[in-house]
Amino acid sequence: MTKGLSLLSGGLDSMLAICVLRDQGVHMEGVVFKSPFFGTKAAEKAAAQLKVPLHIVDFTDEILALVRNPPHGFGGAMNPCIDCHAAMIRRAGELMREWGFDFVSTGEVLNQRPMSQNRKSLETVAESSGLKGLLLRPLSAQHLTPTLPEEDGRVDRTRLLDLQGRQRQAQMALAQHFGLLEYPSPAGGCRLTEKGFCRKLRDLYDHTDGIPPREDVELLVFSRQFRLPEGGRIIVGRNRADNQALKALAAQGRTILHTVNIPGPTAAVLGPINEADLLRAAAIIANYGDKGALTEIIVKIITPEGKRDITVSPLPREVYEPWML
Repeated sequence: MTKGLSLLSGGLDSMLAICVLRDQGVHMEGVVFKSPFFGTKAAEKAAAQLKVPLHIVDFTDEILALVRNPPHGFGGAMNPCIDCHAAMIRRAGELMREWGFDFVSTGEVLNQRPMSQNRKSLETVAESSGLKGLLLRPLSAQHLTPTLPEEDGRVDRTRLLDLQGRQRQAQMALAQHFGLLEYPSPAGGCRLTEKGFCRKLRDLYDHTDGIPPREDVELLVFSRQFRLPEGGRIIVGRNRADNQALKALAAQGRTILHTVNIPGPTAAVLGPINEADLLRAAAIIANYGDKGALTEIIVKIITPEGKRDITVSPLPREVYEPWML
């Protein structure tokens, strides 16, 4: 039996790629890659609907290295799409060989995305991934060079499709044909395309030698962050859930600050910080707190070395606003 390992993002195209190949008797399984920039929930939901096994593979080390130095450059933000996709397919190719699959497939559609799915980009990914001839794109196969599984008859090329462009009517008709009742609307789904997130990420890379620790990258999901004048970086909670999550970081050896005599946010220090910036951090969360007419706010600082209380005056917003990321 012919066996295919298909990249499954959870989007409609990746689901259809599995359906088209499975429809001609190919045994299909899915693989999805996880990192701090993209998750696996959509893929898990899609795999359950398709009733196919799903392999979840951690991709954090690879993507952090690519963001530092993408050979083919970035997209509109910090998304190294061509190199990221090639690296995923290269990894999938390693798994293909290890697990005894015949080829790797994707749901890519020729010219659906002008930068990453034009003919040149598709060919570049196939070359860079080392899977030329074994990388099958069933939705646009009729427009592309036949792969080895098509040439030797393991996959029937005449039953593959000729989709191209950005129109979605054909995909929606196929979804109805294959009985796919739920699928997400087209969306990026990758934080590396979000400019607000990438401001924080760029700052982290700019202040890190080499590759940032994954633990620091994972903390970028918190939206309110500051780079202080002497280089310190802090995260300030926006709500109760944020505050509880940030307080829990003390168990990991992070420095934590929170107000004592008024309700207020918790802050966590990301990386090294000196005393001057620590005082600024305390004054920032003092201003965010429910201070009323108080001009002196007690802030508790919890470090791996111990705890202490300091008294600060709230720092006016116009002073710290330029430090926000």
